[in-house]
Amino acid sequence: MLRKILLILVSIIFVGILVYKPAAISLPGPSPTDAAREDLSRVEFPSQNAIPWAPRFIRPQDTLEALFGDDWTYVARFNRVDRRHVYPGMTIKAPRNMADFRNYCPLPAEYPPARNHAKYILVNLAEQWLGAYEYGKLKFSMPAASGMDGHNTPTGIFQVDARDKNHTSSLYKTEDQQEQYPMDNAIRFHIGPDNVSYWIHARDLPGKPASHGCIGVYDEAMQNRQYGIPANPVLLESEKLYAWAVGSLPCYQARDDSSAEDDSDNGEESGDDSVDEVAEEGACSGGLELVTGGPIVEVVGENPHFKSPGFFSFLTRK
Repeated sequence: MLRKILLILVSIIFVGILVYKPAAISLPGPSPTDAAREDLSRVEFPSQNAIPWAPRFIRPQDTLEALFGDDWTYVARFNRVDRRHVYPGMTIKAPRNMADFRNYCPLPAEYPPARNHAKYILVNLAEQWLGAYEYGKLKFSMPAASGMDGHNTPTGIFQVDARDKNHTSSLYKTEDQQEQYPMDNAIRFHIGPDNVSYWIHARDLPGKPASHGCIGVYDEAMQNRQYGIPANPVLLESEKLYAWAVGSLPCYQARDDSSAEDDSDNGEESGDDSVDEVAEEGACSGGLELVTGGPIVEVVGENPHFKSPGFFSFLTRK
């Protein structure tokens, strides 16, 4: 009788682990706080509900190029991921019909609130996507990585007021601790009441919210410089967005207060830069530059949800 009771208790505990903490035994994860658990098929983007796709486990020999040939960029964009974050042991969303991925864009082709603006940036947090509009019509769009839960990107309507093509974090460093974290092609769109600045800039894209409040977009040239991969940079959206949004704007040279500090590892820098000197318009020579007539930036929605795996998903992974 005692043996039967023990067997029943062990069975209950085992089922309890599967039901209440399935990720503890089913999938590897670099951090217990990683809601995706290295499985991007768990990240729920509303626009993907009607698109057929299948989870694809990445093996040691797999790369996006090897799996999808010239179409790899469409798969990367669909997953909001860069090549550095596609590695053995993780799972991505793979197309059942590649045409669905080629034509994919989660933002509307026309956005009425932007009709009266020459340049308008819409960021949809639920979709982790950014769109550039000209008088209400979508000019181009790109995946993005916003602030993770607990360090959320502020929502609302803002206006770009500064740029810095070679911006870096003043407090946080790269993974090897050798350099300050790069924030190439940085576009400042908001300074919060706590004097924290929020930027759109180049960063890693891991397929889910990942920053401490800033909005990151593709730039493989920056990744090649920092990490040595990819060898052939292709995804350069931060450069494209910077040139379109602020590249030709009138500017004023600003001097940063040396006491300013970042408030995040990937880009929220302390606020108004305590400008103690402003040069004449057009006298910009690099570094932080205040701009006039910057695009409107609208941030909407909430971060995407992460679904739990199936009851026996750990038995069916390939």
